[in-house]
Amino acid sequence: MLSLSLLITTQLILKLLKGLIHSNIYISLAAVFLTVETQIQLGLVPQWRPYLFIIFFATLFEYNLHRLVTLLMVKDAIHSDKHAWVRENQKAFYTLVIISTIAFIVVLWIAKTKVLLTLAPIALLTLFYSIPIARSKSYIFRLREVPYLKLFLIAFVWAAITILLPVVHAEITFDRTHVVLLFAERFLFILAIAIPFDIRDMESDRQANLKTIPILLNEDRSLRVSFVALLAFAVLVLFHYSWQQEWSIIIPLLITAIVTLFLLQSSRMRSNPFYHHGFLDGTMLLQGLLMILFYHLNLACR
Repeated sequence: MLSLSLLITTQLILKLLKGLIHSNIYISLAAVFLTVETQIQLGLVPQWRPYLFIIFFATLFEYNLHRLVTLLMVKDAIHSDKHAWVRENQKAFYTLVIISTIAFIVVLWIAKTKVLLTLAPIALLTLFYSIPIARSKSYIFRLREVPYLKLFLIAFVWAAITILLPVVHAEITFDRTHVVLLFAERFLFILAIAIPFDIRDMESDRQANLKTIPILLNEDRSLRVSFVALLAFAVLVLFHYSWQQEWSIIIPLLITAIVTLFLLQSSRMRSNPFYHHGFLDGTMLLQGLLMILFYHLNLACR
């Protein structure tokens, strides 16, 4: 009886997790926690500011928009394994698209002008990543079609949106070097976890005639690039924070780097269905949660 209850509970948890992942709520929460992490790294008190709602709904809107555009443009996309959840939950998906669009418009309406000005160029880059810039009967062009740009664009947008909004909203002048190093760290970490997604999509990218880093270098060499980006992230973190002995920042970042390294090199983990959107995307959520945890532990120890 106990084992049956445990099995039912486990299945419910897995179903809930799948729903959060495939609806893109999971990745949107990761964006929010990375932004709260930025508040701590800037020396601010972590708080639930209005721009966190912008980040949540902007991420939810963009990821679902990207999926919607793909489904509308590619006739057979709905039948692929990648879009199995949408195929099985079409009403929920389209409802989510509508809700995320309305919510995104509402939070933009109430946002401060300077936040909107900061968000605008990032939003345009993100939209043109998903929406065609040019289209003919035989060809559709989006920013993701620019050779080898895809990974770097994703890393840049994630770093920009999770760092610049707290910087702009704080109305404090931060040390420029500190912000640049913070941006570089975030960029390198996102780049490291984004490469396996392109490795996964190598075959579909070849069929779509997309030129990506894994197609250029092959899988093994691309993973090495991921390792190098992660190592550069760890070295930069130590260089950035160790001279001020900010261990409550260093430790969570290095823990996340170690967990990510394990995920990148484990062939067993790569075969898990939750590997990409569960575990790799989860490293961002883990990093934010650890940063918040160590921030409060540091306060308690003072």
